[in-house]
Formats: sequence, C-alpha cells, structure tokens
Amino acid sequence: MVDYFLLKTVHILSSTLLLGTGLGTAFHGWMANRSTSLAARRVVNRNVVLADWLFTAPAVIVQPVTGVWLARLAGFPLSSGWLVAAMLLYAVVGACWLPVVGIQIAMRRIADDTPEGASLPPRYHRLARWWFALGWPAFLGVIVIFWLMTAKPEIAL
Repeated sequence: MVDYFLLKTVHILSSTLLLGTGLGTAFHGWMANRSTSLAARRVVNRNVVLADWLFTAPAVIVQPVTGVWLARLAGFPLSSGWLVAAMLLYAVVGACWLPVVGIQIAMRRIADDTPEGASLPPRYHRLARWWFALGWPAFLGVIVIFWLMTAKPEIAL
C-alpha cells in the first residue's frame, strides 16, 4: 500500500507547482506584453509555452490522480460537498487553461513570425487580452480549491 504521507506530499508539491508556475508565467508574460520589445515577447512566449509543458501539464495530471487516491485512503466519500466543489472548480480551471495553452502557442508563433522592427498585428494583442482574461478565473479557482482542500467545509449538495 502506498504511504499516505508520501502521496500527500506529492499532491501538495504538484499543487504548489501548478499555482507557482501559473503565477510565475502569468506575471512574466504580462510584463513582457506590457513592454514594446519584440525580442522580450519572443523569449517570454517561448518560455511560457515551455513551462506549461514541463511543469503545468504534469501537475494537471498528477493533481486529480493523487487527489482521488488521497480521498479514498483517508475515507472521504467522493460525494463530499467540499470535494465535489473542488472537482467542479478544477474542471472550470481546466476549461480556462486549455484555451490558454493554444493562445500561448499562437502568440509565440505570431511573435516569432513578426519581422524585427515591425509591429505585432492586432490579432496578437487580442490573444494577449484573452490570455489575461482567462487567467483570472483560473487563478481565483485554484485559490478556492486550496481553501476547500485545507478547510474541508461542510457543503450540502
């Protein structure tokens, strides 16, 4: 049998990685998009996409697997209100994150294809606004999930 505390550690570390990478790439991307430097945008867009593949995507997979496993080991029914709320919020966060992945890739391609000295096209700026807008519900959702996981409030379904 898997050691509960080892599994819990993996779950906590992957949730921290998910939140930390999200915040770090969001800040870095936002700051680069506020600049007028095409070179900065190119580098940051490449790094944001890479960070999502290296850190965010694995954490996105590890979280539900370890979360359900932990709930079962701890004896929490998967129908517990706080757990259902967390799983629903996780789905909402994922529904925000998945388009953001495509947006980031498109932004990276546009920046890479823009000739030096030229202005980024309006499509880039539209995508940047969507990227920023979708980040807020995802970030707030993750914060609420952290609270649900630690407080485990009684939520009637």
